[in-house]
Amino acid sequence: MLGCECFCWHDKHSDYDEFTPLPQPQPFSLPSPIPDWPPGQGFATGKINLGELEVVKITKFESVWSCDSLHGKAKGATFYKPVGIPDGFFCLGYYCQPNDQPLRGYVLVAREREGSTPEVYRNYDSDSDFPALKKPVNYSLIWSSDLDRNGCGFFWLPNAPMGYKAMGILVTGTPEEPDDDEVRCVREDLTETCEIKDTIHVAGADPFQVWSTRPCKRGMCCKGVSVGTFFCSTYFVSENEELEIACLKNLDPTLHAMPDLNQIHALINHYGATVFFHPDEDCLPSSVQWFFKNGALLYEDGELKGKSIDYQGSNLPSGGTNDGAFWIDLPGDNNGRENVKKGNLESAELYVHVKPAVGGTFTDIVMWIFCPFNGPANLKIGLMNIQMNKLGQHVSDWEHFTLRISNFTGELWQVYFSQHSGGEWVDAFDLEYIEGNKPIVYSSRHGHASFPHPGTYLQGSVKLGIGIRNDAARSKYFVDSSTRYKIIAAEYLGDGVVTEPCWLNYMREWGPTIVYGSRSELDRIINMLPFFVRFSVENIFDLFPMELYGEEGPTGPKEKDNWEGDERC
Repeated sequence: MLGCECFCWHDKHSDYDEFTPLPQPQPFSLPSPIPDWPPGQGFATGKINLGELEVVKITKFESVWSCDSLHGKAKGATFYKPVGIPDGFFCLGYYCQPNDQPLRGYVLVAREREGSTPEVYRNYDSDSDFPALKKPVNYSLIWSSDLDRNGCGFFWLPNAPMGYKAMGILVTGTPEEPDDDEVRCVREDLTETCEIKDTIHVAGADPFQVWSTRPCKRGMCCKGVSVGTFFCSTYFVSENEELEIACLKNLDPTLHAMPDLNQIHALINHYGATVFFHPDEDCLPSSVQWFFKNGALLYEDGELKGKSIDYQGSNLPSGGTNDGAFWIDLPGDNNGRENVKKGNLESAELYVHVKPAVGGTFTDIVMWIFCPFNGPANLKIGLMNIQMNKLGQHVSDWEHFTLRISNFTGELWQVYFSQHSGGEWVDAFDLEYIEGNKPIVYSSRHGHASFPHPGTYLQGSVKLGIGIRNDAARSKYFVDSSTRYKIIAAEYLGDGVVTEPCWLNYMREWGPTIVYGSRSELDRIINMLPFFVRFSVENIFDLFPMELYGEEGPTGPKEKDNWEGDERC
C-alpha cells in the first residue's frame, strides 16, 4: 500500500483539520429554465428503458472525499456518492470529477423492469433464470492513500458473481469493506466493454490515476450506455484496453427515449446556436441551392465540359463511393467564380442530421454548414503573419458542430466543435450563450473551423508560435441556426418521416483536385528566416496535412466518419 507524500486527502466528516478545507465545486445550471417539451413517447421523462433494465440519471451527490496537490501541480478531484436514489433502484458506482469545474455530472441507477414481454427482446435471447442485477460477492481494495489509514481514502472494486460485471468503483473513509448492499453488478449479457477517456486525477509520484470512462464502441448504431462512473488503477492502462468495469447495453430496439419530429424542432428552436463569422471573412456560407443556382458545375472524368446542376441536385449521381468519377466545380467564367466564392449569407442555412448517441441515452443534433469556398491559410511565424496565396484553399467546404442532448431531461449537455480533421467536446458550463440557452459558435476566417470562444487558435506549435492561424471573432456576419435550418436526416424515425435532399446522396467530391507547388510558398518563407530557427520551422511544416499543398474538394456529410460514427477528438 502506498503513502500520500504528495497529496492530502480530506474527510468531510472527520476532525482532521491540519490543512485548509478544499472549496467544493458548485452545481451548474443552464442560463435559462428548460421548457416543457411537446408530448411524445419516452423523451425527457426521466427514465429510459434498456430492455431488461430501467435506468434513472442521478445528478445529486454527497461529497465523500476530496484530494488536492500539496505542490500545486494538480487541481485535485472530489469523489461523490449518489443520493436521492428512487425506491427500487440500485447504485452501480460512484462519481468523480476535477475540482476546477462546476459540479455537473451524473451516474445511472438501475432496476429490473417489471412486466417485461418477449417483444421487448425480439433481437435478443435472454436467459430469464438469472436476475439482471446481483450484489457483489465482496470487494478488492485498489488503493489507499496512506499506510496509517488515518483520514485517507480507500478505493474498492466490487467483485462480481460469475456471469456478472461491476459498473463502477466505490470510495470510503475507512478500511472496512463496504456493505454488499451498497451497489449492484449487472448480468454480463446486458453490458458492453468500456475504455478510459479523460484523466481526472494523477496522484503525484504515486502510480495511482483516475479516469472517466466511455463505451468502446460508439456511434448511432452502437448500444453501449455510459454509466457515468470512473475507473482508477495503480498500473498503466492503455487507451483502448478493456477495463475491469463495464458499461450498460441498450437492448430496446425501439429507442423510445429519442425525440420525435415535433420534439426535434422544439430542441433546435431552444438550443440552436448562433454561428458568428470573422469580421474579415470573404468566403461566407450559402445554401446548397444558391450554390447550384449560381453556376456550380458537375464534371465527369474524361469530359472537358461541366454540366449545370439542378437547384435541388436531382441530376447528381446518387450513391456509390468516392471513386473520382465525378466532381463539382465553380462556374466557368471568372466573374461567376469570384461571385460564388464570396458565398451568400442571406441564403445560408444549417443542415441538420439527428441521430442516437451513447446507446440512445443522448441525442446528437449535428448541424452542417456549407461554404462555396475555403480561403487560403494565414501563416504565423513568431510575430510574423503571412497571408498565403493558395495554401489551404479549395472549392466547397463542409463544416459542422454537434449539440448533444440528454434524453433523460432534454438538457443540453455538450457541444462538439469540428476543427479541420479533429475537434473538441465542450461542456455546457464552458460555453458562451447569446440568448437563453442558445450557445455561440465562432467560425474561423477562411477555414471555417468551429470554436467555443473568440481568439486566435494555432494549428502547429503553440510553444514556438509557428503554424496556421485560425482567427475567430464576433461580427455582423452570423447565422441563427434556431430559425434557419433544415432537417435532412433522422434515420431512427423511420422511412418517410424526413425526406432527404437529392444532393445528400451525392458521394463524390464537392470540388476538383488540383496539385500545385504550395510547398514552394513555404520554402520561400523559410529562406527569409534567420538560420537558427529554420530547422524548427521546417519540422513543423512537415507536420502540416498534405491537403495544404494542393486543392481537393471535400466529400459531403454522408461520406464523413461521424455520419454514423462518433465525433473525432
